[in-house]
Amino acid sequence: MPERKRIALLIDCDNVSHNSIEGVLEELAKFGMVNVRHAHGDWNNPSLSGWIERLHPYAIRPMQQFAYTKGKNATDSAMIIDAMDLLYSKSVDAFALMTSDSDFTPLVVRILESGLPVYGFGEKKTPKPFVDACSPFIYTENLISKEDSDEKQPSPKRQINEERNKLRGDTSLVRLLRTAVEQTSEDDNWAHMSKIGHYISNNSSFSAVNYGYKKLGDLIRATELFDIEMRHDGTAMYIKDLRK
Repeated sequence: MPERKRIALLIDCDNVSHNSIEGVLEELAKFGMVNVRHAHGDWNNPSLSGWIERLHPYAIRPMQQFAYTKGKNATDSAMIIDAMDLLYSKSVDAFALMTSDSDFTPLVVRILESGLPVYGFGEKKTPKPFVDACSPFIYTENLISKEDSDEKQPSPKRQINEERNKLRGDTSLVRLLRTAVEQTSEDDNWAHMSKIGHYISNNSSFSAVNYGYKKLGDLIRATELFDIEMRHDGTAMYIKDLRK
């Protein structure tokens, strides 16, 4: 069994909500073990009270940053120093940055240059340069559990049709999926799901979670743009573009 990645999670508490931390840790568990959990911020600031309540339950280490100068963000500088110390220590195999601040984009690029992946988590207000630099990048709003709504829900069939049409209307998504299938398919035009996933992760910040799906295969199935075959006793999924 391959050794699991050691992941360092660095949190910019000034720029992300504490409500999504459980979902972030659940997502990171898919990639490896989060053995470093540092939360940066000025803990004298009342606005971080929500984060304080999350530190002990999730074994997160608070990193105190005093605001020495008004208008200057000491948290950003401290997080960058923390990340570089961890990078040079070679004690981790990947980084996860939880922030909505594009100022960390150069840090992501520097980590990538060292051959380590960077998983990004931030709110939907996060600027595109930072989103695109990470692989993948997941919007934290999609990781917050929603309360059951009292609103009338559409019928299952209508809901499926509406979701399919919504996905098909996203031209960037359709182009990405079709390109990934085309680039990884064999001579018979069928592509293995794992190869499709690797192609997408190497070429974009895409995550199926941002579309409401836990798995890429479920998202592809929902578009109804591809043939799907389960082979090898149902353990391997193969995809083929319906246009082929």
